[in-house]
Amino acid sequence: MVKHIVFWKFSDEAKKDLSGHVALLQGKFKALLGVVDGLQAIEVGQNYNGGEFDVTLYCEFTDKKAQESYQSHPAHLEIKKIVHTFAVGRACTDYEL
Repeated sequence: MVKHIVFWKFSDEAKKDLSGHVALLQGKFKALLGVVDGLQAIEVGQNYNGGEFDVTLYCEFTDKKAQESYQSHPAHLEIKKIVHTFAVGRACTDYEL
């Protein structure tokens, strides 16, 4: 199993409707379940605890091959375009169990 966790810092402009943007992303990312082979779980949440990052994406994949397929999947690439309109910073970690 592979876990993929991404943290985004949103622009000041995007933070004006942070909850709305998070709700949009939650729906878009959840729609990938059953579409991207090997994607087992996915969720997006708004950070309420302060710090540098505003939004977190958490994904579980069956293996590294599934994660690689996700990265280039057209549905995921469309969501990335949306995220890039909001985000001004990003951190990511991936690990295998």
